[in-house]
Amino acid sequence: MLVAIIPVCYYPSVGDSSLHQTRLRSVTAGALIIAVGFVLSKVVGLVRTSVLLARFGAGDATDVYLAAFKVPDLIFNILVLGALSAAFIPVFLQYWNHGDEQPGAWQLASGLMVVLVLTIGGLAAVAAAFAPQLVPLIAPGFDAAKQSATVGLTRIMLLATVLFAFSNVLSGILTALRRFLAYSLAPLFYNVGIIFGIVVLEPVLGIAGLAWGVVLGAALHLLIQLPAVIRAGFRFRPRGLFGHTGVRKILKLMAPRTLGLAVSQVEQTVSVIIASTLAVGSVTVLAAANDLQTFSINVVGVSMAISVFPLFSQAFIEKDTRKFAEHFSRSVRRILLLIVPISVLLLLLRAHIVRVIFGFGQFDWEDTILTAQALGIFALSLFAQSLIPVLARSFYALQDTFTPVKVSVVSVVVNISLAIVFSRLWGVLGIAFAFSIANLLQMSLLYAILRIRVGDLDDAYVLRSTSRVLFASAGLAAVVWLMLRVLVAGVDQATRIGLFLQAGVAGILGIIVYVGLILLFAPDEATMVRNWLKRLLRPERRRVEGS
Repeated sequence: MLVAIIPVCYYPSVGDSSLHQTRLRSVTAGALIIAVGFVLSKVVGLVRTSVLLARFGAGDATDVYLAAFKVPDLIFNILVLGALSAAFIPVFLQYWNHGDEQPGAWQLASGLMVVLVLTIGGLAAVAAAFAPQLVPLIAPGFDAAKQSATVGLTRIMLLATVLFAFSNVLSGILTALRRFLAYSLAPLFYNVGIIFGIVVLEPVLGIAGLAWGVVLGAALHLLIQLPAVIRAGFRFRPRGLFGHTGVRKILKLMAPRTLGLAVSQVEQTVSVIIASTLAVGSVTVLAAANDLQTFSINVVGVSMAISVFPLFSQAFIEKDTRKFAEHFSRSVRRILLLIVPISVLLLLLRAHIVRVIFGFGQFDWEDTILTAQALGIFALSLFAQSLIPVLARSFYALQDTFTPVKVSVVSVVVNISLAIVFSRLWGVLGIAFAFSIANLLQMSLLYAILRIRVGDLDDAYVLRSTSRVLFASAGLAAVVWLMLRVLVAGVDQATRIGLFLQAGVAGILGIIVYVGLILLFAPDEATMVRNWLKRLLRPERRRVEGS
């Protein structure tokens, strides 16, 4: 069971219709805050990757650095994210919503902090001790020198997992209380720490400086959130930590989600294993292309999924299938309205984007072409990857955490199987193809099962909306394709400025055409955008941050 109840905080006590509309406005504003935070974080993240690639290119050093993340990520993502996203928030809110029991909510949070820090710290110590045995399993294609360097960086980065264990409990508190600002800024400061490591620490400490930058980033991730949590009233209450009923409940509830995250981490780790056996730089190319595509997924899909989750849960609690379908349909249509044209732009402008963002220093033209090709393949499944977070949370709201896990297992098996075969045919691009096919399959299965479970998900409306978006996106594609060729004679494609101008003009004109076609031929989608903007611009309707 994932969720018993996730009440929506800061909603006034009004009639049902008014309350429903207020919740929708809160979801929109909450999604905006999270999306802006994601945008800032991802922009800085792309700067981070650009600085790294400019310094080292797609070579041995970047391969080592990226491979060193795998063991710490495996520990952190399975245990910490499993606890917070699957169990902590709903249990915390159950305590919080009893006014006289708020001290119990802080005691719950304190207990979870201690349990996670001790657990993660113990596992990190074990992983550090056995890093020489673990690294060859993760990067079997590395030679002895690269494996030794990976071991050293892995041991340093494991310190960051302990800081994240503490920090992500703070993230859970802020998310539960819908105080999104500090929560949304934390990843930005994490990336700032990493950039500091690349620019300042690496020249002094050598490649180890890259890992210490990760530790610094984790510390900043914690420190930026701590004042907001203290302002919310948090007090560390260490009494009865291990015997706390809520902590035991969280540990019980986290199991299914933890299994799902473990499956996902296995998938990512196997991709690195396969890439390490290919040409030098394959791990880096895959990571760079993934950084570019996840920018859009986080800003559009994940931000919407996080913000709409309480409404899914509330509809389930009220046994209102119609309202659930309404929230689901609106979320899917909003995501597709944004992500489909983004996918088209990424596909058509992929080489320009990669060269402008990463084309510095040691990152040469061959690296650019390979990364651009991988990005184009990822773009084919971008809409599916953006819908999966909303689909998964739909099941969580139905108190079903096992179905997403089962579907994820099927997707991972398909991904790994295809990656092994395709990588022998097309190298690192084969891994990208396998990833996209698996995500398309995962999205399709989740949608089909949810449709069987719930019934009509406003399918006809979603289908009509999608067809209009595809029509407008076709107009965007035609304009961008044409303008790229018209502008060839007017810009110097040998320079990043020339590529930026060519892609910028073509992209802006394409977006203008897309918006125009939406306004002319998609009245429902145009109304949705106008209403969304009106809600965001009315100050009395923005009380979501709460701090």
